[in-house]
Amino acid sequence: MKDVINGVLNFRKNVYPERKDLFGTLAGGQSPEFLFITCSDSRIDPNLLTGSDPGDLFICRNAGNIIPPHSNETGGMTASIEYAVAVLGVRHIIVCGHTDCGAVKGALDMDGLNGLPHVKEWLGHCRSAMEIVRERNGIESGACLGHEHLNEAIEENVLQQVQHLRTHPVVAAKLATGKVEIHGWVYNIETGGIRCSVETGTSFENFESRYQKEIAEIK
Repeated sequence: MKDVINGVLNFRKNVYPERKDLFGTLAGGQSPEFLFITCSDSRIDPNLLTGSDPGDLFICRNAGNIIPPHSNETGGMTASIEYAVAVLGVRHIIVCGHTDCGAVKGALDMDGLNGLPHVKEWLGHCRSAMEIVRERNGIESGACLGHEHLNEAIEENVLQQVQHLRTHPVVAAKLATGKVEIHGWVYNIETGGIRCSVETGTSFENFESRYQKEIAEIK
């Protein structure tokens, strides 16, 4: 706890005074351009990864960067997505998975989660991704997947959560009118690299290829 306390003291003494104008602006409201949906994993820092400031990202985090398909049952993710898109007017939604994801490891073998009933139920939203990986590799439906399938499952999970995102009415409406763009990412913790889903949403390519036009404009 001492490290956290020391961090708060440092923030109040050094960080806040240096950026007082920014925080003063943010005190009156927020207008983020991005909804950033990622895993709760402690190794992921959305602001550090994107070089963004407070107020730039509306961040939603949960185990496995999961987005339940839209239903009439209200949940935290559903409400947050609706608010970010309909009220805050975000223009981009980034669904960011990561390597060595513990949630996806759990989804590879759901029977191993019998002692964690809430985790098991939550990871049921990864089922379509796991079944796709099984089908692609000629593995029987419902069978346990091995660690050798982890990276493939992590990427497929991002693609399937993007599909779930598209079922939310407010997102579907903004997509139909070109007011929102969805991005699927997988962040590599070891290398710092990012793989991005291609525009068709069926596979991944490296960050530089996906955003080559934008990178050229920056340079």
